[in-house]
Amino acid sequence: MIYLRYVRKNRALLFFLLFTVEAAFSQPTSSAGNGGKHPLRLFLIGNSFSQNATRYLPQLSKEGGHDLVIGRAEIGGSSLQRHWDHAEAAEQNPDDPKGKPYGGKSLKMLLSEGVWDVVTIQQASILSGDVETYRPYARKLYEYVKKLQPNATVVFHQTWAYRTDSKDFSQIAARDSARSAEQMWEKSRAAYHTMANELGIPIIPNGDAFWRINSTAKWAYQKDNAFNYRQPQSPALPDQTHSLHMGYRWDKDKLAFDSHHANEAGCYLGALVWYGFLFDESPVKLTFCPEGIAPDFAKQLRKTAWSTVKKERKTSAYVLADAEK
Repeated sequence: MIYLRYVRKNRALLFFLLFTVEAAFSQPTSSAGNGGKHPLRLFLIGNSFSQNATRYLPQLSKEGGHDLVIGRAEIGGSSLQRHWDHAEAAEQNPDDPKGKPYGGKSLKMLLSEGVWDVVTIQQASILSGDVETYRPYARKLYEYVKKLQPNATVVFHQTWAYRTDSKDFSQIAARDSARSAEQMWEKSRAAYHTMANELGIPIIPNGDAFWRINSTAKWAYQKDNAFNYRQPQSPALPDQTHSLHMGYRWDKDKLAFDSHHANEAGCYLGALVWYGFLFDESPVKLTFCPEGIAPDFAKQLRKTAWSTVKKERKTSAYVLADAEK
């Protein structure tokens, strides 16, 4: 049995976890890897960022010898409020199509398909820096999940800041947005921790892991200022070494730019963080790595993922303990 420890005042709370991935909205999938032991059953309430972060989790978990099952309630760009609005619509009228946005099923239907060990929630990245956008929807979703799955551990998935050369950043207050990737990370981190403290739940620290890479001189992405962005010529692309985000790519005859979503390296880092968090186990010695990631960079991503998880585990232990005083 794999476990994750979070310490509260005068007692230790053990969260027993088990896990697998890549499921459609209504049909969880599984992969055998630990000799028939009970798999960890994980359910994601999220969007494309939860898809990014768990893309390579099946491969890592299989190599680590862990059986996994993942169920998904994901809508591109969806916020906590949108997920709650759909759930509320289904409660008011089970036949209302608005309540069944997940491949024709409601959140209640999906959560009721078996027993889930861990359920994750997250804010839409564009709203992640404004703590007021989490209220009251994070708590409503938390209570809804606990009503349907009383033994499940509910966890926040901390989303990441956009690439440093992004043309936009998250909302940090009404009619106000972050001015930089660093400010987006700072504000979103504060918002996630504020809400996690209010609900008494732990955090999967993907946002922190991304920023630790993006804020180091050796490993941070640096914009290629020598590239002609005004008059680009296909198929030339700027140097995007160490980028964790999709960045620039050619879409037919147009130079497209995505500073929000994770690329191969970002998806890999995300999955490494989830692996370390869920199994309380270092991913440093795992050998799986997606194609196209330089070996030295992949090694750094593995180290950063584990050190970030360990740091968050210590910090959250104190946060949860303080919340009970």
